Amino acid sequence: MKGLYLVTPDWDDTDKLLAATEQGLLGGASLLQYRHKTASEDLQQEQASALLALCRRYRVPLIINDHLALCEMLDADGLHVGGTDASVAAVRTLLGKDKIVGASCYGDLELARHSAAAGASYVAFGGFYPSRVKKYAVTTQPDILTRARAELSLPFCVIGGMTVENSKPLVELGADMVAAISSVYAADDQRTAAADFVRLFSS
Repeated sequence: MKGLYLVTPDWDDTDKLLAATEQGLLGGASLLQYRHKTASEDLQQEQASALLALCRRYRVPLIINDHLALCEMLDADGLHVGGTDASVAAVRTLLGKDKIVGASCYGDLELARHSAAAGASYVAFGGFYPSRVKKYAVTTQPDILTRARAELSLPFCVIGGMTVENSKPLVELGADMVAAISSVYAADDQRTAAADFVRLFSS
């Protein structure tokens, strides 16, 4: 797992969401996470189903944020869990060895160690910068990537206010993926915005 990890915004307009996401995928996003914290269950099912079909077309894995039942119902490619969600070990047991399981580890290296031992496919660190979308209780220091790389072998994702400019030093420190919401979805040209992130990993 490497490159741009595209995360959806809280848009209720499914057609708008699909059109913007397709541009992000055309720009080279490697993973897509469906995250809509305020959607009804019906809207979640509608949007996630449509996004899964889109991801299948572009051969990009679809990860569901938090909602294990939705992930299982759709047979999506994996689940991302936060600090207050189901444990990585429980999710891994339920989903099996072939699904992707990601874990938010904030600025906590010990949590990353536990997540890795419990079967996480990747861990996410952050937020590193103020986010327009998510409110983080902690500010993560970049040196966590250096410390984590010294002892953990699974991929790392960085999150929180990511732009092409401010994520570049984190990629240079060893981040395998950059998660972005607004920097792509709020861009005038989503395909170009995504491609700009992807280029961080080609040098």
